[in-house]
Amino acid sequence: MAVNYIKALHIIFIVTWFAGLFYIVRLFIYHTEALEDSEPKRSILSKQFQIMSKRLWLGITWPSAVLTLILGVSLLYYKSYYLEMGFMHAKLGFVLLLYIYHFACHILYKQLQNEVVRYSSTQLRIWNEVATILLVAIVFLIVLQSTLDMVWGLVGLVLFSILIMLAIRVYKRIRESKS
Repeated sequence: MAVNYIKALHIIFIVTWFAGLFYIVRLFIYHTEALEDSEPKRSILSKQFQIMSKRLWLGITWPSAVLTLILGVSLLYYKSYYLEMGFMHAKLGFVLLLYIYHFACHILYKQLQNEVVRYSSTQLRIWNEVATILLVAIVFLIVLQSTLDMVWGLVGLVLFSILIMLAIRVYKRIRESKS
């Protein structure tokens, strides 16, 4: 019975973690664009985005990432037979990539807190889609739990990634034509 509560909490914190990851990069994009504005708009928006980012990152995203990890490890303790299955190895590989993505976002967070801009808003828009791709991969792997389905899922993931990149290019052209 306890495993069901752990699973429910794990899913809840996955959702809040991803919500934080999706929104923090949007804040990075807006903050980067605000730093291109002239004063006083630049300073006002920059300070606001720093506050919003700090509250989201430290108050929601980091705690959710930590609780997701603790609860995920707890689930693997109760269902250790999953560790013998190929799909779980692939899923855990994608989860590792997700934590690497999280740490990379932390570096971006620290830079923007100091008003250091290393990436354009377009590059950050592409970066924002990495979390989406990882989410799709992880969900398909845990739901399908099959090596053959995993291969088809990876093919779909590649096609989905290409579609996202095309959409970003189209969106950029639309934005540039309106400027």
